[in-house]
Amino acid sequence: MNKVAGEEDRGDVPVFPIAAASGRSKWRVQLVWLVPLVAVLIAGWLAVQSIMQKGPTITISFSTGEGIEAGKTKIKFKNVDIGTIKSVALSDDHKTVLASAEMSRNASSMLVDDTRFWVVRPRISGGTVSGIGTLLSGSHIGMDVGTAKESRSDFVGLETPPVLASGAPGREFVLKSENLGSLDIGSPVFFRRLQVGQIVSYALDPDGKGMTLHVFVNAPYDKYVTNDTRFWHASGVDVSLDTTGVKINTESLVSILIGGLAFEDPPDSTTKLEADAQHPYALFSDRAEAMKRHDAIVDKYVLNFKESVRGLAVGAPIDFRGIVIGEVSAIKTHFDRVNKEFNIPVEVSIFPERLIESDDSENRSARIPAERKEFADFLVSKGLRAQLRTASLLTGQLYVAIDFFPAAPKATVDWSKKTPQLPTVPGNLQGLQDSVTSLVAKLNKIPFEGISNDLRKTLSDADVLVNTINTDLAPEAKATLAAAREALTSANRALQSDSPMQQSTTDTMRELSRTAASFRSLAEYLERHPEALIRGKTGDK
Repeated sequence: MNKVAGEEDRGDVPVFPIAAASGRSKWRVQLVWLVPLVAVLIAGWLAVQSIMQKGPTITISFSTGEGIEAGKTKIKFKNVDIGTIKSVALSDDHKTVLASAEMSRNASSMLVDDTRFWVVRPRISGGTVSGIGTLLSGSHIGMDVGTAKESRSDFVGLETPPVLASGAPGREFVLKSENLGSLDIGSPVFFRRLQVGQIVSYALDPDGKGMTLHVFVNAPYDKYVTNDTRFWHASGVDVSLDTTGVKINTESLVSILIGGLAFEDPPDSTTKLEADAQHPYALFSDRAEAMKRHDAIVDKYVLNFKESVRGLAVGAPIDFRGIVIGEVSAIKTHFDRVNKEFNIPVEVSIFPERLIESDDSENRSARIPAERKEFADFLVSKGLRAQLRTASLLTGQLYVAIDFFPAAPKATVDWSKKTPQLPTVPGNLQGLQDSVTSLVAKLNKIPFEGISNDLRKTLSDADVLVNTINTDLAPEAKATLAAAREALTSANRALQSDSPMQQSTTDTMRELSRTAASFRSLAEYLERHPEALIRGKTGDK
């Protein structure tokens, strides 16, 4: 074994080399710390990326937490995930449920003042079924982006999904109605039996006397809504019973099941300007009511009837020779204390523009009210009266006819009343009843008992006469008839073909025929030889 310099030889004891200390390398220290440094850098980069990708946190309040689950329920826009519900808690007053959601960064611009959120779950509303896909995937929160400019972080969720998405092409209109009928959000709106829109919302008026509905008509059909358009209920089957009989009308099978609305311009409409958005309209009960002519001038009168008005209803037409010039607006009853009898005053609305046509359309509206008193007095002086008439024997409906009755007693318009009163005449049925009553009264005046006694006496005299004929005249009549029968028998025998008289008659007729032939020959001869009358007959040469 080699020995190290400076060491002594100690026999068999081995000698180890002495290690020399050396300095630590700088490069070795840097490589050791490089791995955690890279890990720290990667973590920092991930943290920065997470912070940069993280969107805003919003709060949505719902009336109930049904279908909402923290960490699982997604917020979707056009079926794309843009957020997740992180927590669900009750509000401080325990009236609502507050859902805190983390949104993605690219959803920040969508969170504006009119953005809407709702829980998407299976629903059946307005005849439509939605959210069927959530039966398998679970509920999620739908989102509709608004158009406002102001940002917002707390929202109130909708109880029902919106019917229309924001920015849908078309226009919204406002309808005023006395009741809602069978309508609902999402009920269709029809134009000429084509579905062109739907109801988006409705609310009870503050005074509780009507309903306000908002309907949306999709483009390009919204251009057919003009300032003179009429909207009416097209729900279910419309069965009406009026003076013209029974009418059944329906808009479509969908309207029968879920109800709906319809609109159209009246046939005589001259206004074709497109209506502005949010234009208000009246909602009529049916198409017939909507298409009625709405006159600018309405004159009110009272018709006082003393007969039964059973079958006369409010809205019944006022007819003048087949033309409807008004309608019944009210039916009341009144007790006349002077005459001690009941009267039935019927208030009517007369549209004078339908009765009087004028070439000057600009001054017509102003001139008719000024002349109505004079014109009404003139017509009444000529026999104008109001009368109840039967419109349909099937339904028993009545209407008011205005016509001229020259034989009616003279009368005038009572302008002293608050509402002028026009004179009336009894109706057809009342006149028939009066005629029957008069006939019965005349029949009651006939002395049927005296006539019966006289007739009984006459019949007794007739019996005496018949007995006299049977006892006195009958035997002589029998003898006369026997002689006549014998004469007829003799005449019959004489006329038989084998009777002597017949043979004699035949021979006589034969001789007469021969004589006539001889005369004919003589006449022909004399015609050829007239000189024979003087010279006589000569022999032939």
